[in-house]
Amino acid sequence: MKSMSINLIVLTLLTMFALAPVQADPPEFHTVKAELIKPRQGLGNTLEKLKAGEEVRVAYLGGSITAANGWRVKTTKWLQSAFPKAKIHEIHAAIGGTGSDLGAFRLEHDVLQHQPDLVFVEFAVNDGGRQPEAIWESMDGIVRQIWKSNPQTDICFVYTFRVNYENDLRKDENPRAASAMELLADYYGIPSINVALKIAVLEQQGILKFTSETPVAKGVILFSKDGVHPLDEGHEVYTEVIAEAIKQMEKTSQPIDHSSKLKQPFVTGHWTDAKMIPLDASMLSGNWKELPADNVLQKRFGGRMGQIWEADTPGSKLTFRFRGSQAALYDLLGPDGGQVQITVDGKPHEKLTPRFDSYCTYHRISTLRLADGLDSQQIHTVTVEIDAEQPDRKPVAFRLKNPEEELKSAKFQGTRIRVGKIMLRGELVP
Repeated sequence: MKSMSINLIVLTLLTMFALAPVQADPPEFHTVKAELIKPRQGLGNTLEKLKAGEEVRVAYLGGSITAANGWRVKTTKWLQSAFPKAKIHEIHAAIGGTGSDLGAFRLEHDVLQHQPDLVFVEFAVNDGGRQPEAIWESMDGIVRQIWKSNPQTDICFVYTFRVNYENDLRKDENPRAASAMELLADYYGIPSINVALKIAVLEQQGILKFTSETPVAKGVILFSKDGVHPLDEGHEVYTEVIAEAIKQMEKTSQPIDHSSKLKQPFVTGHWTDAKMIPLDASMLSGNWKELPADNVLQKRFGGRMGQIWEADTPGSKLTFRFRGSQAALYDLLGPDGGQVQITVDGKPHEKLTPRFDSYCTYHRISTLRLADGLDSQQIHTVTVEIDAEQPDRKPVAFRLKNPEEELKSAKFQGTRIRVGKIMLRGELVP
């Protein structure tokens, strides 16, 4: 009996070890060869629905290049013309000036709740300044969240262009961000479309100019004014490449259940647990108020941020507790923005954090990082308090015609803080 018990224990332990996920070695970054189209496992689920004439929801997750009425709108129109029996629904999920780090947190609200069949992910430009390891964490989180929500959803990475990327592309190499994303795409079998490579090739052929202060010759495409954001002809090039890619994938793609790919992540620190949580009055002290529905900022940003809360009295606080590793705020920057003191677990940050920067001639969505790399098993307390002093407004002066006078105007006065949601990797604790 004793021998049988021991054998049973051994068998149980062996079974546990056999079932436990085997942790792969961390990936190593290296530059990846630039290719116009890499079909990999294709878009089989989406193409099957398109050819069957079903309703198909296509999401576009990205930055300002995708937010423009350019390749996103044109691609939707092309899909509708290429598959006239299908009914295409476009999900606009792009926000200018944001990368995959915010994308991982806003994915549920902006994309997944709409039940997409296909998600285009475009962050190669806005992630250009991030390290590969950081890109992998957020992009892996995006991929895994999508397939956890629906393993039938197809994903396609799109790599767009900015000036200086041609230096790598002319060597047939992807820039750093696109290379990092390609390694992830290889791992999961996600197709990718490198529209940036097409721009670099056309420029070398003399068919396109990146930018120009003077009119270009007849027959030459002027890509952009700033080297980043395409003009209409630039967006047309992007769309033509995407259309050709989908035609190629139509020949080889087969429907697939992506759930099997979730057995092991690409990186251990993936942001699959990233989420957004609305503010609650119990978290707030001071003169916080909900912006009314007819407020210009609520009308403009509420669709993305939900209910926006505003306070401007020094000493007004937002306090919350959570168990997890990372916290931030989904907030607004603007010309009347104040600055805050952030305190985590009783330790104040060394410097005040302004909600104002050199672009703040207008209001825009941003994120305020509060804490990173915390012990995920511990409960943490975070406080954000409005400071009495305004932040320095001089960084925006070069954008103004008469900065000395304009910076004295009511537009640039205030200590206002506006917050939509808390961004967490973890769980809120009462």
